[in-house]
Order: sequence, then structure tokens, then C-alpha cells
Amino acid sequence: MALPDIRQRAGYLFLAVAVGHIVLISAQVNSRAGIPLLQAVVFGAFSQVQHAAAGVVGTGEAIWRDYVDLRGVRGENIDLRRRVTELQVKLQQQRNQVEATARLQELLGLREQSGLVTVAAQVIAGSATPDFRTVTIDKGRKDGVRVYTAVLAAQGIVGCVVTPGRGTAKVQLLVDRNAAIAGLIDRSRAQGIVLGTGEELLRMEYLAATADVKSGDAVVSSGIDGIYPKGFAIGRVERVERVGTAIKAAYLRPAVDFSALEEVLVVQSPPAAAQPAGPGGTGTEDRK
Repeated sequence: MALPDIRQRAGYLFLAVAVGHIVLISAQVNSRAGIPLLQAVVFGAFSQVQHAAAGVVGTGEAIWRDYVDLRGVRGENIDLRRRVTELQVKLQQQRNQVEATARLQELLGLREQSGLVTVAAQVIAGSATPDFRTVTIDKGRKDGVRVYTAVLAAQGIVGCVVTPGRGTAKVQLLVDRNAAIAGLIDRSRAQGIVLGTGEELLRMEYLAATADVKSGDAVVSSGIDGIYPKGFAIGRVERVERVGTAIKAAYLRPAVDFSALEEVLVVQSPPAAAQPAGPGGTGTEDRK
């Protein structure tokens, strides 16, 4: 077993000696450029290694720069989204301010045209149940609000005050099933009583059997009930209920959208006559 090992070692030694001779010869032999052949070979080999290393490093730097740039772009996108959200919120606030200003201008125009003494109020709450259609406003007795005084919006009549507190008041809407107002057909001047139904439509009763009433007719307040001023919009006729040829009732779509009610005018001028027995009341409430 020793003989093959000796031969293997001798082979390795011979290979090492041969390589050494080649290296020595290469060191002494010059290339065409006058550079020792060994130096040229070594330089070429190392230059390839350096080139490969430089490529790897360059690729790594490019990937890092792209990562850093991507992080920067992502941060900019987050900042831009935040700014867009802030601008959208500001736009909504400005739009609400513009709409509120427009509504207040309508109320101001209504006050000037009517010549009534009124106080502006905001709706701060609605009724808890559909059986009692009321809203609460932010004005009360200290602001001159009295029981059974009319409440108006730019579109028409809202209802009347039924419970005035010191700083707030409850307003019964026209659609409340206990509400009533004297009305007339604006076109034909036919008169009747408009009643709340607790639902979306109003019902006009006590019309003459031969009254001239048509779908689309505007109905306004007649002023004879002593609560509501004359000539303000109540609603518009949607359909007429008849018994044979006689009119039984007319159903009206209210002029005011009670679901979108925000600002109102409360009439402070007291009725010319004695205080009437208003909706749900006896006429004996303290008006002070």
C-alpha cells in the first residue's frame, strides 16, 4: 500500500515543479507589448475578478438606490394623501358654510318681504317618535318666543310653537296629526282646513263640494286662524278625493322639506285677536 502513495506524492511533486518552471519561464518571457507574460496573465485574471466584483457592487448600489427612492416616493404618497384628505375636509366645510349662508339669506329675504317681527332660530333636535312630529329650536321665552306663534322657513310654513322654554322651544310641524291650519287654494281662492296626518302628506278638508281644486294647485295660509300670517305657502295639491262629483278632500305635498330643516323664523308679532285654543291646547297657557 506504500508504493502507490509514493507514486502519488511523486506525481504531485512533478506537477508542482512543472508549474514552477512555467511560472519562471513566464516571468522571463515578455509579451508583444513588452510586459512579462506572467504579469499579463495575472493582471488579466485579476481584472476579470475586479470587473465581476464591480458589477456585483454596482448592481447592489442600484438596488439600494431604488429601494431608497421607493421609500421616498411611498412617504411622498402618504403625505399627498393626507393633504388631499385635509383639502376635502376644508372643501366640505366651505360648502356647508356657503349653503348655510344661502339659507340665511333666504330667511333674511323672507323677513324683509313679510314685514313681520321675527327671530331667527336653528333646529337642534327632532321628535323622538313619528306619532308626534315636532322639532326643538334654540330660541325660547328669553328671545321673545311665545306659545302658538307661527314658525316659518324660506319655503313656507313649518308649524307653530307649542312648548316654549326659557332658552329653547318645541315646534309642532304641520305634518303632526294634531296640527291644523286654515288654508286656501291660491288659484281659485277656495278655502278649507289643512290637517296633519302624521305622514308625508297633508289633508285639506271642509272644502265646498263644488270647489275648484286641481292637482298641482298651490295652497297658502288664509290667516283666519289667528296663528299663521296670511299668504305663506302650505303645500301643493297632489290628488283630489271625490265622492261622486263632490270634493271630499285634497292631499297636499308640504312646501317645506321637514327632514332637511335647519334654520327657521319664529314670528313674534302676537295675533290681533285673543289667543286661540291652538293645537292640543286650551288657550290658557302663560304667554309671558
